[in-house]
Amino acid sequence: MEFFDKVGKAALGSRLRLMTAVITDDASKIYELYGVDFVPKWFPVFYILTEERELTITEIANEIGHSQPSVSKIIQEMSNAGIVKESKTDDKRKNNVVLTEKGVLLSQKIQQQLKDIDVAIDGIISESKHNLWAALEEWEFLLEQKSMFKRVSDQKKLRESKDVEIVEYKPEYQEAFRALNVEWISNYFEMEEADYKALDNPEEYILNKGGKILVALYQNEPVGVCALIKMNNPDYDFEMAKMAVSPKAQGKNIGWLLGQGIVKTARELGAKKDLSGKQHNFKTSYKLILQTRF
Repeated sequence: MEFFDKVGKAALGSRLRLMTAVITDDASKIYELYGVDFVPKWFPVFYILTEERELTITEIANEIGHSQPSVSKIIQEMSNAGIVKESKTDDKRKNNVVLTEKGVLLSQKIQQQLKDIDVAIDGIISESKHNLWAALEEWEFLLEQKSMFKRVSDQKKLRESKDVEIVEYKPEYQEAFRALNVEWISNYFEMEEADYKALDNPEEYILNKGGKILVALYQNEPVGVCALIKMNNPDYDFEMAKMAVSPKAQGKNIGWLLGQGIVKTARELGAKKDLSGKQHNFKTSYKLILQTRF
């Protein structure tokens, strides 16, 4: 179809929905062809009941990958058609769903239809260059491992992170260093006198004591900062602190890029021990800071 040639892979969802609509329409005609009074969307629920005999709605939903509300609606429709019924159990909190006598007869009647469909689909597979059935299984596995949303989100971060530049602190960034940290600290804690001293005089409290400050520029605008503070501690040489990213720039991998820059800088300064990741009252690791904030 010309539209999909123009749009390309971005229209994957639309194309799959169109194919589903075509196949579902044909499925209705096929049921009519075999004289079966049946709605195509019932098939997954119906089939699993022919295999498992008695199941709860939750068990059916888990088995076929549908939501419980969706299965409940289908069960109600099938019950109205006389195909399924509830089977009481000793546990009053749950009821099993079973096929009625009509449903059992229908399951027997439908067997030849299923065989004919299977042969017809094999015919399509043999005529095509690609095995769609096998490909669907692969895609389902891959999307289960990493969703389409996560894949697109990662690509967005990767693309936008290319517009991020990590630079060393200059006096012209003092206002941004202060503003970004005040915003972050004020959102989660209370500003203390020591915070104001370090943010108002970064040269005196951080840089002149052997520390460093990195600034993240996004499209030449300072949107993130992080400090490396020299420590006199037997367990670590430096402390990573004063990390903040503007809310308008979060989601662009800026925190991760700053963290990588800080680690590299610490090594260049001769750090022989792990960084401390203290950030106010956060008793957490460097990795967790990046995961939870950026």
